[in-house]
Amino acid sequence: MILPKSFLRWINKLSPVRIILFFYLLAAIFSTALLSLPVAYQDGVEVAFIDIVFTAVSALSVTGLSTITISETLSTTGIFILAFILQLGAVGVMAIGTFIWLLIGKKIGLKERQLIMTDQNQTNFEGMVRLIKQIFIVLLTVEFIAFIILGTYFLKYYQAPSEAFFHGFFGTISAVTNGGFDITGNSLIPYKDDYFIQFINMLLIIFGAIGFPVLIEIKSFLFSKRNSQRSMHFSLFTKVTTLTFGILIVVGSIVIYLLDMRNFFVGKSWHESVFYSLFQSVTTRSGGLSTMDVSLLTESNHLWMSFLMFIGASPSSAGGGIRTTTFALAVIFIITYARGGSSIRIFRREVHEEDLMKAVTVTLMAMLMVFVSVLFITTYEPFSITEIMFEVTSAFGTVGLSLGITAELSTFTKIILMILMFIGRVGIITFLFMFKKTKRTGDYHYPKERISIG
Repeated sequence: MILPKSFLRWINKLSPVRIILFFYLLAAIFSTALLSLPVAYQDGVEVAFIDIVFTAVSALSVTGLSTITISETLSTTGIFILAFILQLGAVGVMAIGTFIWLLIGKKIGLKERQLIMTDQNQTNFEGMVRLIKQIFIVLLTVEFIAFIILGTYFLKYYQAPSEAFFHGFFGTISAVTNGGFDITGNSLIPYKDDYFIQFINMLLIIFGAIGFPVLIEIKSFLFSKRNSQRSMHFSLFTKVTTLTFGILIVVGSIVIYLLDMRNFFVGKSWHESVFYSLFQSVTTRSGGLSTMDVSLLTESNHLWMSFLMFIGASPSSAGGGIRTTTFALAVIFIITYARGGSSIRIFRREVHEEDLMKAVTVTLMAMLMVFVSVLFITTYEPFSITEIMFEVTSAFGTVGLSLGITAELSTFTKIILMILMFIGRVGIITFLFMFKKTKRTGDYHYPKERISIG
């Protein structure tokens, strides 16, 4: 298809951030159109347009919140369409576009590299095309291996091999992309006693949430020669991301157990308690799958899990939220300031002031967005603040966990959640930069004056 020259000129005038957001909007429209096809639904099933849009946005943002039951609504074709949208959302619109450009032999110019850099939340142009190639190689390799493992293992649950491998296929896509959708009708609760399935799903969720640059560095380390391994140094991003990610999972699971040790975990064996609490901690990173009905947990645990979902996954991953590195920098900044320090130092490296400013901006902006969203929704919905907070943070963190109120929400609330899912996926910095004006450097400064704080 040949695009009009006027349209191309208009696109070229836009900033990379605005182009990215425009492409994501087009992807949302395209996804909605795919899910609007009659062939996507089972015979006799009718779905309201707002629910089609909600499902499309939820899939594109790899959230998993749904106002419909996938297994009872979508046909086999519809489930494959949903899986395709999840893949598109997981790797990003520009990554898919770059992959197509490479297949057709199109040269990746400076403009395209800048778009890739923005979409993948990177800080420089170097290695952008190589990054996309590596992402696809790692992603498709892991998905294929997991598909074979899960598909084969599901033969013990399903008599027909086609059904077993179909569940293995969608289960792999849903876990790796952190989509959180399921075709069992009850998430992973049917496998609550099968620790192998839970373990594989936790690995896949972590794979999709820890960040593609981290995976690529680990891959380079594992497949390099021993001499190269000794001299190889992991980036500060990988070190901070991995450490923060691990701490959140461990601390998250411990607190989840402690808050419900006298409620949900009463009468559970030690291994049941370990896997229940560990899986819920892992899935709050951005997974959305669950081995239990989370509404059975205490209100304190709902608030704790809301906090974990608010943090979300790592940058340049399939997840949302404020991101793990943002949380880490915010915590380290508070500790450093309280101790009288003047600069942020991690692993014998100093953090750029611009990165610290971004972390503080993202945290404050996210808190404001969540507060305003909860405030608006409470005026329209009859549910408790805890239930609404859980739904809002689940949408913003693109997690997909719910206390069972999603299908009963009003159109107004669904629109708010779709906006949160969209912002959670593209990132707050990208969203804010949409309003950024061309930087003007002046040759003068106004007088400075102190303001009392605290």
